[in-house]
Amino acid sequence: MSKVPSQKLFVFPIILTVLFSLLSSFTNALFPQAIVLPPEYIKTVQLTSSEGNGFVPVIQKTGQIQLTFDDLQADEKDYYYLIEHCDPWGENSDLLPTEYIRGYEKEQIRDYENSFNTLQFYTHYRLTIPNEQTQILISGNYRLSIYNDDEEVMFTRYFVVYEPLTTVGISVHQSRDVKFIDSQQSVQFSINHPGMTINNPQEEIYPIIYQNFDASNRIVGLKPQFIRGDQLLYKYDKETAFWGGNEFLNFDTKDLLMTNMNVASVVSGKDLYESILYTDIPRAFDTYTYYPDANGNFVIRNARADNSNIEADYSWVNFTLDVPEMMGQQIYVYGGFNNFQLTDENRMTFNPIMNLYEAKILMKQGFHNYNYVVLNQDNNIDRTAINGSFDETENEYQVLVYYFKFGSKYAKVIGYGTGSSRNMGQ
Repeated sequence: MSKVPSQKLFVFPIILTVLFSLLSSFTNALFPQAIVLPPEYIKTVQLTSSEGNGFVPVIQKTGQIQLTFDDLQADEKDYYYLIEHCDPWGENSDLLPTEYIRGYEKEQIRDYENSFNTLQFYTHYRLTIPNEQTQILISGNYRLSIYNDDEEVMFTRYFVVYEPLTTVGISVHQSRDVKFIDSQQSVQFSINHPGMTINNPQEEIYPIIYQNFDASNRIVGLKPQFIRGDQLLYKYDKETAFWGGNEFLNFDTKDLLMTNMNVASVVSGKDLYESILYTDIPRAFDTYTYYPDANGNFVIRNARADNSNIEADYSWVNFTLDVPEMMGQQIYVYGGFNNFQLTDENRMTFNPIMNLYEAKILMKQGFHNYNYVVLNQDNNIDRTAINGSFDETENEYQVLVYYFKFGSKYAKVIGYGTGSSRNMGQ
């Protein structure tokens, strides 16, 4: 692959890289939900909701969750879905299916159609929950598993159903720790429960804070610091501190016949087009610059089509990152395009001839966010080594409130709140 010139030369400071690695947030190791990754021929898995930020799969019982994905073998396979109620850590609860589902917890996906006028053939599948066969009865975490005809799990995703029994107020602040005042964001929140009796909030209430709803970047185990009548207050600082990170990078391949946002060139490959992105440079030690982003997510679109679901094509997207080899560590292209997972497909390899990292990923046409993360020797994800961390970065935070009522068989989700660092208090 030819190297696309970056806009400036950058010398990567190894000592400061090590410092950022040591400061990697402890939240990386806290109960990330285990998921089954799809096989290589299943692409563009997207789980969206009908409420608020549609990229976050959290709904009230009256809302809808939609799953879409493409099968690149394009042979109209029969796929089935299974919905299972889980605890906050993604493990199956003790409930019977009849206690959380009306209808069938396992059923065939009947809504699908083949791609039209594309170089890459595929079958596009859609599933909406609830539907005529399946309705959700109670709140909680749910695992959505997709099976093939041989009863093999193709992949899994999680979504959350909540009851609005409480209101959650969230504010985001700079860290009070002088060492991290320019690089961390602290989340403070309150849980308001008028009309609802909570006998032992220290033991029965279990909030979880997410940054951009990334399951590997969340904080758990917080107890209310203050209880004022019907209000629980969580005014922590260090305990709720997240690295601010940096804005996601992005590119747009809505038109595969011409260059667009961050696309340096388009070439015709053997079977599909190749979208060559400009070479990225580390931003860890640059000054912060605001880039509007979608917090890691993506939108499928083909500027020349009426129905992007089946008319958007696939192209090979070429990523290059101008950093010297990082021995003992691995670099990944990171984003919602693969549910923020670290896989062989999005792991970058070092090219000693070009002296940079590169990756070639098959992606569907559209607007995509991405970033670069480092998997260090302790198997922790370091989001700061390449991107840096700035308190000005726009992040969205989500707080889910779980209620472990004494004697209950499961944890209800009784509240959900969101807050943005865009309105960060000082």
